[in-house]
Amino acid sequence: MLEYGRFKYFVILFVVLLSTLYALPNIYPQDPSVQVTANRGYQVDAKLKAQVEAELGKAGIAPKAVELEKDGELLVRLPSVDAQTKANDVLNAAIGEHYVVALNLASTVPGWLDAIGARRMLMGLDLQGGVHFLMQVDEKAAIDKRMDAYAEDVRVLLRDNRVRYESVERRANSAIVATLAPGTDANAAVGLIAKSMPTMQLDASGNTVTVKVPDKEIQQITSDAIEQNVGTLRNRINELGVAEPIIQRQGADRVVVQLPGVQDTAQAKRILGATATLEYRAVVDGNAYDAARTGSVPPEAKLYYRKDIGPDGKPVPILLNKRVIATGDQLVDAKSLYDQQSGTPAVSVRLNGIGGQRMFDFTSENVGKPMAVVYVERIPEVTKDAEGNDVRTTRTSEQVISVATIQGVFGKEFQTTGLDSPKEAADLALLLRAGALAAPMDFVEQRVVGPSLGKENVERGLTAVKYSFLFALAFFLVYYRMFGLITCIALLINLLMVVAVMSFLGATLTLPGLAGIALTVGMSVDANVLINERIREELRAGLPPQAAIVSGYQHASGTIVDANLTAMLAGIALFAFGTGPVKGFAVSLIAGIVTSMYTAVSVSLGIATLIYGRRRKLKSIAI
Repeated sequence: MLEYGRFKYFVILFVVLLSTLYALPNIYPQDPSVQVTANRGYQVDAKLKAQVEAELGKAGIAPKAVELEKDGELLVRLPSVDAQTKANDVLNAAIGEHYVVALNLASTVPGWLDAIGARRMLMGLDLQGGVHFLMQVDEKAAIDKRMDAYAEDVRVLLRDNRVRYESVERRANSAIVATLAPGTDANAAVGLIAKSMPTMQLDASGNTVTVKVPDKEIQQITSDAIEQNVGTLRNRINELGVAEPIIQRQGADRVVVQLPGVQDTAQAKRILGATATLEYRAVVDGNAYDAARTGSVPPEAKLYYRKDIGPDGKPVPILLNKRVIATGDQLVDAKSLYDQQSGTPAVSVRLNGIGGQRMFDFTSENVGKPMAVVYVERIPEVTKDAEGNDVRTTRTSEQVISVATIQGVFGKEFQTTGLDSPKEAADLALLLRAGALAAPMDFVEQRVVGPSLGKENVERGLTAVKYSFLFALAFFLVYYRMFGLITCIALLINLLMVVAVMSFLGATLTLPGLAGIALTVGMSVDANVLINERIREELRAGLPPQAAIVSGYQHASGTIVDANLTAMLAGIALFAFGTGPVKGFAVSLIAGIVTSMYTAVSVSLGIATLIYGRRRKLKSIAI
């Protein structure tokens, strides 16, 4: 008997309605927009909104809307890509010093769809375009950072071995000069340094020891910094959840980053370029106000400023030890949370063995004394030279975000408080978790990649899918008649489900992905051909029409499942081991295989049963 349970019909109806709901956002276009977010210490408010509107008015740009978002961002919706580019340049010149101005595509999907998690399918760089960043590594900063580390290693080595010294200083020619105390054996110091740092060139003269870093190692430091930055950028992008990014080295000191389908480019720009980290330092006794006023700072101290505002309306100065207890480079894990005692945003920190031991040693000796947490951030700036040209520079912001009394001994795990907002805590945790950049990076270029080419690719890809479907429709209608119509309805539902699944999963559709969808249409056609031909064979064997339909689906289903499972295994292998376009093809292929197995076998049988199942005296069928 040709039967199909009511529950199965309910499942089909439910799947079609759900697929329609989650595919629906793809019909809503996106607005080219410019997104503005604040650097640390600044706010996005109504005053900034008025300033942005005034600057756009001066430039003759009429935005569709200027909106203050709930998460502290300003979104400027624009009527075209040209207006978006012009607005980005205008706002970068006007407010780019204190704010991050980035290109974006703003959603126009109704709020009720957002509320249920229905969103547009992301498109790859080859279809929708995306954001292209060209970033340059500051080689000098990389060398300076490593030289500072070498100098600190020399200090610790001499101190731990009780070799008295007056100072350990860096020199401009990649050298570190240690001035020993009178009467100290310089040869003994040279022996210690040579044993601990065998690659260095050492020279002793009188009571001074010169540690010279070889040129080959300087080159290696630069190369390692770029490679480490590429790895760190990849980690940060993975934390952002960007699908199929491109991160590759270009030339001697530049890195290309392409982010397809990014919704929040301002956040991406902030996270990619940020060199924010934490430093834990001891507080030095002394009058910080006098030191700030006179410039007379104790030799072991460095002057910092807290984020708190004093009675004079200025940040409160504080003296901290030059020696760093632990830094974000020694961090293993970081998570944002709320402090249980104060209820303020915080970051839970876990250090590696070296950092944990140094923290344990310090806290063991300094219970009851204060320790400060310094937030270090390198902020890009755009200034004008004498000829009025833009000059990209950066400034380092060092701010004490927390000073707490050490209540007890701790080592690897502890919390850092004093952050302004949960978003700041989450961003800082992300940066620390993804790793510190070995050297600061500047944005040399930022642009939207190929919007016109992307539009053409989308149109051509959709045209290819449309014609593949129309060709299949024409063939099936002519060759299989009514069962051809059933097959075409199943194909339409299959396409709808593929779009819905990829949209729901947040998968990125690429040009090879469109090829994968076209291929799954063909595979679904193959499945229906097997079913239809099997039904014909059963009819030729003399079975009644209804029995022939039942037998055709039963005998063909096993073959269809086996064939599709083997194809799915190939798709999983492509996704697991492939990169870039190969992954894009694999995603759409896997999604299409899963949906086509259901529509080709179950949905088409349900439709056939709906048409032929109630006819008790069925003499023939249109196949």
